[in-house]
Amino acid sequence: MLEGLQFFPVTPFTPAGTINPEVFAEHVRTGLDDGAGGVFVACGTGEFHALSLDEYVQLVHIAVEVTNGRVPVFAGTGGPLPMAQQFARAALVAGADGLLLLPPYLVQAPPAGLVAYTEAVASATELPLIVYHRGAARFDVESAVAVARLPQVVGLKDGFGDLELLSRIVLGIRSALEGTGKPFLFFNGLPTAEATVPAYRGIGVELYSSAVFCFAPEISMAFHQAVTKGDRAFAERLQQEFFHPLVALRDRVPGYAVSLVKAGVRRRGLDVGGVRAPLVDPSPEHLEALQRLTDNGLAICAGKAAR
Repeated sequence: MLEGLQFFPVTPFTPAGTINPEVFAEHVRTGLDDGAGGVFVACGTGEFHALSLDEYVQLVHIAVEVTNGRVPVFAGTGGPLPMAQQFARAALVAGADGLLLLPPYLVQAPPAGLVAYTEAVASATELPLIVYHRGAARFDVESAVAVARLPQVVGLKDGFGDLELLSRIVLGIRSALEGTGKPFLFFNGLPTAEATVPAYRGIGVELYSSAVFCFAPEISMAFHQAVTKGDRAFAERLQQEFFHPLVALRDRVPGYAVSLVKAGVRRRGLDVGGVRAPLVDPSPEHLEALQRLTDNGLAICAGKAAR
């Protein structure tokens, strides 16, 4: 199962707009060396919505090859049901260890429909499945328990931030699975998750994905160590001086949860290119703001390490 920080690599594109396999391999390799506890390829930060099946297979294969069993590799799937099933089967062939099920495309489905959607994707592959509770995939307690009981569903990742609902879902699933021996994972999947990690830990959700890890692993790891060891003062300083301002910058333009991260990776020296439409790359003004925030966060971490 998964532990530690979860790494969601970006998808590098060449100037011609094609996948850059060498840069992607380096991106994954660097993330492993920096301490990633799991690799989630071709998910939200990896622009799953903009990938062809061939590109997806290439990315999953590279991640599996580079990782070489050091940590689990999960691949994204989702969208229209036939597409989600096709990508799920392809991930199995490419060697992935599991799947993150992203929301179905466009429609707002009732909870019972989400259960049926999850069942249909799970039936297409042998891989374990983590369900993403966000966007058009809003589960209630009953439907969350129903999908948790499916043999292949091993986790739920929350991207809504409704802690009252999530608390009821967590307790409902734990109660339903009690005595079964089935392990089940809960994730904080909000963009810039570090801004809410202490709140999530308060209801027993300790795993989280870190988009910042893509471009500033020093900051992500320092924060993770602080919350794990109970260094509240340092964790709150990073929240106040880096993560919360980053959230404010991220919220200025739709899609910046991906394109700011990708820009951050470029600014740290890895040429991953820009984002694909309909996302847009950050403006020069926002790039400068990102650089200032990153420099400040790195300085805070360096000062902490020097003491």
